[in-house]
Amino acid sequence: MQYELYHTLKERPELLQYVRVHPQWYRRLWRNPEEFSLLEQEAKYYYGQTPAQRMQQWTNNIQMFSMLIQMATQLRD
Repeated sequence: MQYELYHTLKERPELLQYVRVHPQWYRRLWRNPEEFSLLEQEAKYYYGQTPAQRMQQWTNNIQMFSMLIQMATQLRD
């Protein structure tokens, strides 16, 4: 792997961890370093950091909060 690419991975621990979990990326990046952006996209999806996944998490948190408020008001009554 090229030194610059490895240095970039070391600066971003979540990407380095992703590459360690999915070792086929070592070969892909060694042969085609321009696929780094694809690695970033796949890692974001793996870690649940895409906009759609974040929105889903936000929606789930709001639903949980509203359910807790509803339960608290029912217990109070």
